[in-house]
Amino acid sequence: MGKKLQALIFDVDGTLADTERDGHRVAFNRAFADAGLNWDWSVELYGKLLTVAGGKERIRYYLQNYLPEFELPPDASSWIAGLHAAKTQHYQQLLSEGAIPLRPGVRRLLEEALDQGVLLAIATTTAPDNAETLLKAAIAPEAVSWFKVIAAGDIVPAKKPDPAIYQYTLKALDLYPEECLAFEDSHQGVVSATRSNLKTIITFNGYTHHHDFTGASLVLDHLGEPDQPFTVRTGDAGDATHFHLELARKIIG
Repeated sequence: MGKKLQALIFDVDGTLADTERDGHRVAFNRAFADAGLNWDWSVELYGKLLTVAGGKERIRYYLQNYLPEFELPPDASSWIAGLHAAKTQHYQQLLSEGAIPLRPGVRRLLEEALDQGVLLAIATTTAPDNAETLLKAAIAPEAVSWFKVIAAGDIVPAKKPDPAIYQYTLKALDLYPEECLAFEDSHQGVVSATRSNLKTIITFNGYTHHHDFTGASLVLDHLGEPDQPFTVRTGDAGDATHFHLELARKIIG
């Protein structure tokens, strides 16, 4: 006998909003300019750098692979950490200005879940402050309270594709995987969610459209709106043209 849908669990970066392209990348470039560096991470280059997890690690990888002649200061780790801290401040500023809008269908689905008593949760490797600032700026000042669980950052030691963040979220919700649906945008995300036995919806973006989404229940270009239909890459959405709770319940089975 099938379980009843009890909760929707969302990744943040790239899933709720295009934070990588329009947020993190822009913030890195502003931090570089502040430091007097003439580095510019284009949309294309940043897509390549995204294969490296972690901002500080990304800077180090960039230097090793793209600027091997660059002379780091004696205390390289502290210098890179300072550069990354400046980037975080710029990212927070971009978020607070509302410069990073939600992806199509996100607000509508969140509000539908609230109206119908389906719980909402976040499972992300981004920092808690970044996740909460996005929710407040892009949705509503009180939007953090819409989510029963916000599992973010270093709340678990292992990052996606490890399933730890989803296992933590399920435990905090006190729900079985069969009662929940996960929303992700990347290969790492779908691996993390499906290893936690969660059925997973993928909404890919410009940086992840080429990823391997094996295991996802449904792969879409976005969640869609009644006047902005989604495109289905794999999976069965029936006659739905945008993602809604009725479709979520069919996927849960």
